[in-house]
Amino acid sequence: MKSTFALLLFLGLFTTIAIGQIAEDTRYNDLPPNAEYGKCYAKCKAPDVFETFTRKVLVEAAYTKRKAIPATYETVEKKVMIADGGINYKTIPATYKTVTDKEIIEPEQKIVNIIPAKYETRTRKILVKEETGEWVKKKKDPNCFSDNPEDCLIACYEKIPAVYKTETYDVMVSKEETVEKIIPAKYKTITRQVVDTPEKIIEIPYEPTYNTVEERVVVTPEKIEEIAVPAVYKEVTEKRLSKKGDYTVWTEILCANKTSASTIRKLQRALRAEGYSVGTVDGKLGTRTQTSLRQFQIDNGLPIGNLNMETLKSLGIPH
Repeated sequence: MKSTFALLLFLGLFTTIAIGQIAEDTRYNDLPPNAEYGKCYAKCKAPDVFETFTRKVLVEAAYTKRKAIPATYETVEKKVMIADGGINYKTIPATYKTVTDKEIIEPEQKIVNIIPAKYETRTRKILVKEETGEWVKKKKDPNCFSDNPEDCLIACYEKIPAVYKTETYDVMVSKEETVEKIIPAKYKTITRQVVDTPEKIIEIPYEPTYNTVEERVVVTPEKIEEIAVPAVYKEVTEKRLSKKGDYTVWTEILCANKTSASTIRKLQRALRAEGYSVGTVDGKLGTRTQTSLRQFQIDNGLPIGNLNMETLKSLGIPH
């Protein structure tokens, strides 16, 4: 009960801000570009952006060394003909096959039937007035844990449903069609013997006969080779500031009605899995959890200071 009261007190502290104070800050003169129902947006502090560059440092200078490369050999085979080749002749007798022919007895017939079209009555909704929406003027982000109440402000878009009326109409479910029925022709079968392949004489060549003789030959002669050993370098990585952190454009955040102790516990477990210290997983957005979340956002280049969707997605937390 105490933890629930503390969470509600925390959310209440960050939802109280005057509309006049929002209007005075020129950062909030625009509205979020995406008007979607049930979503909330805030302008949040972006971290400093650093770029990483590398440079090479000489570890060992280049030098040359000499190496004796021994000769290499291989055994090759030579063929010596001991008998000439030639041609033999062979007679291939003719072959026969039985073929079947069809003779028409009754020709094909065609019967035509007409099937009329079919209709059915249906209903449909006609739009009378389109769905609209309106902005709920900027509220304080309930998940912002910045000490400055002007750091993270939100605007939510509410839905006004569309209005419809119902009417009936007839629709054709099947067109009129013509169906043709084919009565196939009737045949009788006649069989007879025919030559499949005629008699022929083929030539069968035979190869000459060889003996194989092995011989050892030099492939590459012995030589002295100079080998250039290249210099050895190592890469040194350095960082430098490329862009100073500033306020971002409108960023989608977790709305107050979707923030719960269960969500905070998931956040604490995810931060702990990434190596950040959050203390006890108690579902409370306390000082240690806020500090770790802010550091995670800075380390990963994310919007700083609240439970924005980019941070939840980066931590693998469903929303």
